[in-house]
Amino acid sequence: MEKYLRFHLLGRIRPLAGQMWAPGPMLDTLLFEDHPVIQLLLAMTGLGLRPVTAWLPAALGSGSEITQGTAEDRLYYEQTRVYQRDKSRAALSGQTVRTDTFSEAPTPDRMGSRKSLCCGFSALEVTLGVIFVVMTGVCISLVVLYVTRETHTDPETPPPQHTPYLIGVGRADCTGPPADVPMMGYANPQQTAAGIHTRLYSRAFIVDDGKRRVVFVTADIGMVSQRLRLEVLQALQVKYGDLYQQDNVVLSGTHTHCGPGGYFQYTLFMITSGYMKAAIEPLVNGIVKSIDIAHNNMKPGRIYRNRGELDDSSLNRSPHSYLNNPEEERRRYKWNTDKQVLVLKFTDQDGDGIGMISWFAVHAVSMNYTNRMVSSDNMGYASYLLEQDKNPGGLPGQGSFVAGFSSSNLGDVTPNTRGPYCVNTGLPCDYLNSSCPIGGTKMCQAFGPGEDMFESTRIIGHNVYLKAKELYANAVEEVTGFIHHAHQWVNMTDVTVQINETHTASTCKPALGHSFAAGTIDGGGDLNFTQGAVEGDPFWDGIRDALLGQPSNQTKECHHPKPILLSTGEMNWPLPWHPQIVDVQMITIGSVAVVAVPGEMTTMSGRRLREAVKEELESEGTLKDMEVVIAGLSNVYTHYITTYEEYQVQRYEGASTIYGPHTLSAYLQKYRGLARAIAQDRVSELPAGPQPPFFTENLFNFVPLALFDRKPENMSFGDVLEEVYPVYRQGDVVTVTFVAGNPRNSGDIRDKTFVTVEIFDNRTETWEVVHNDASWETRFHWLKGSNWQSNATVEWQIPPTALAGSYRIKHFGHYKELKGLQPVITPYEGSSDVFTVTASFYYE
Repeated sequence: MEKYLRFHLLGRIRPLAGQMWAPGPMLDTLLFEDHPVIQLLLAMTGLGLRPVTAWLPAALGSGSEITQGTAEDRLYYEQTRVYQRDKSRAALSGQTVRTDTFSEAPTPDRMGSRKSLCCGFSALEVTLGVIFVVMTGVCISLVVLYVTRETHTDPETPPPQHTPYLIGVGRADCTGPPADVPMMGYANPQQTAAGIHTRLYSRAFIVDDGKRRVVFVTADIGMVSQRLRLEVLQALQVKYGDLYQQDNVVLSGTHTHCGPGGYFQYTLFMITSGYMKAAIEPLVNGIVKSIDIAHNNMKPGRIYRNRGELDDSSLNRSPHSYLNNPEEERRRYKWNTDKQVLVLKFTDQDGDGIGMISWFAVHAVSMNYTNRMVSSDNMGYASYLLEQDKNPGGLPGQGSFVAGFSSSNLGDVTPNTRGPYCVNTGLPCDYLNSSCPIGGTKMCQAFGPGEDMFESTRIIGHNVYLKAKELYANAVEEVTGFIHHAHQWVNMTDVTVQINETHTASTCKPALGHSFAAGTIDGGGDLNFTQGAVEGDPFWDGIRDALLGQPSNQTKECHHPKPILLSTGEMNWPLPWHPQIVDVQMITIGSVAVVAVPGEMTTMSGRRLREAVKEELESEGTLKDMEVVIAGLSNVYTHYITTYEEYQVQRYEGASTIYGPHTLSAYLQKYRGLARAIAQDRVSELPAGPQPPFFTENLFNFVPLALFDRKPENMSFGDVLEEVYPVYRQGDVVTVTFVAGNPRNSGDIRDKTFVTVEIFDNRTETWEVVHNDASWETRFHWLKGSNWQSNATVEWQIPPTALAGSYRIKHFGHYKELKGLQPVITPYEGSSDVFTVTASFYYE
């Protein structure tokens, strides 16, 4: 009976199959019972008669023999299989199959009698045929469903754009004068540059989707000033015409407090750091060069995004202000600082990395106000580490991979994670005003995780680097979609904001409060001001009124409860003291929105801005799953931006929110407008707004000129005053001192070095540079002496990876002398004695 079922099932399958597919000599072979599909059918139809394993081959479709069932079953199976195989081969070759090879022809007549239901088919045969047709229909339906599932697209949503972007990355040295020039950040007149800890770099990233192009630059400077941005845009206009303009170029500063100042055009900043061509030109040229390199290296590539959290690297320095925010709002967040790190990974078409941008909210003040060496601080060190990783064997600033670590909403965030205490007593500072009973705010200082500022810089920078490296390695979420950019100039002194359904308010003319002069736990002020002051001081108010004039009643009322120390918006001699026209700007690259903020937003201010922008961008449904990040210190500097609630407390950040208590509301309103225009694709309808001024007269600085250099009697510039020891171990510090000229006399020092550490190669008998003044391991100190004489001391912290061998340290510089009546600048160099580095027995 089983042989009968198998034979007639196959006999009825072939005609049915021949009606659905074109018949041919291969059909019998494909549909014979050793085919897996037919075997499955046989298995299913035989379930009610006998266990399948009684006759099914051990491995379906493998051609194996029947291993179970009767001997007659196995003989029939083999005869039928051989017959069908020979028949198929004969059909292909045009021959006839011999049937006399079978002792019994495997025909239905030999299977015994059966009862006919209709047209010669039994009920069982009809049933099996119906089952086959049904199963065939089910299979076809499943195939159709699978194909349509893979290819179906919502007709209202265009398919994602997976065309590669054009991407370019570039890095360029933008280090300015490392001597005599005031540093920008702490506003400490004693903190003038006197050497190099690490060099400063501008890092540019260009992305083009074929229709629009955007540029993002993060530079190792305190902040981007309006003057710097305007000069960069002018230089780009000369080179590229309208390709790079204010709409699609974002310039952001890392907020290091140890870079040269001198690149501002408003009076308040010129009082502390001045306007100096020698300081602003290296910044302009370095930023433009980084854009040039990125522009010339553009190639198809892809972008991936990833985010994570970094703990133990930041601390809120104004927790009392933060706690004044609504409790229900604070409950939404685990921390009083933003711990998230956002990474954009840039690759070429082959998936090889070419660059990365990372944003993390923390002040770059691990290097404190006592430092006088130019330094990129913790964010610069993070860039240094990742670029050394990705550009092995090269000196700092070399190699094609570019790693930018950008600032974010860091207004109330310090890297000094051990917190503040009174350095003269060791006791905690006053919680409300961050001052000490003896010494006031100057004695209340916060300290980082290291034993000194260099160690703290290393630890925080290394933490940020490790998290960014991890996120970069695991970034798999591709950024796709179109590019947009939106920009407006806004007069921030007169923006009307809607407070509620019935009331409006306005921003104010710029003004700084009394607590501005108190400083912060990262660097307190020298006078007897304290944070949290909501009332003026008659003594200081009297001096202000006598020297600068009294604030108007309108300004006082507008800024309430801020007690005004400097009414800068009403002070315009010799130039305005603060900007009135401010850039608001946003760029989007697919699902990532970068909000360029012209100042230092606090943690909660940044959260509100990100939330508002995200809501507006996604309101039309065309942009989804947007990742919004704040790029702080961008385009123009306007001090701080607190929430309305934080402003009421009037700590340093609130006192430095120069456009009044509704500053954040105004920015929320303006950035919502940009986001809405992008979401609706109506950016072209945005009004450009009033252009900012570009002053050409009355610019000034208080920096003395670099005069002539002198040297000790019977010595030359570059001679060694303090020599190295003959032998050092890994972990030791090598120190050598040279007769030096003023580093300002070296002019444009970009892509040069004052220091090299060199190892002697015995194979080639040449000296090879292993470190320069951009290296973390070196420190270049310039000491200005009396009678126009100066020294340069070079330190080399020998790393554990240093090879054993013979080394020397060289110093390069220029000195200025008077010949006749003309100043003449002459280069010089000096070298230490050769010394040996051996393996250390004590270094861990």
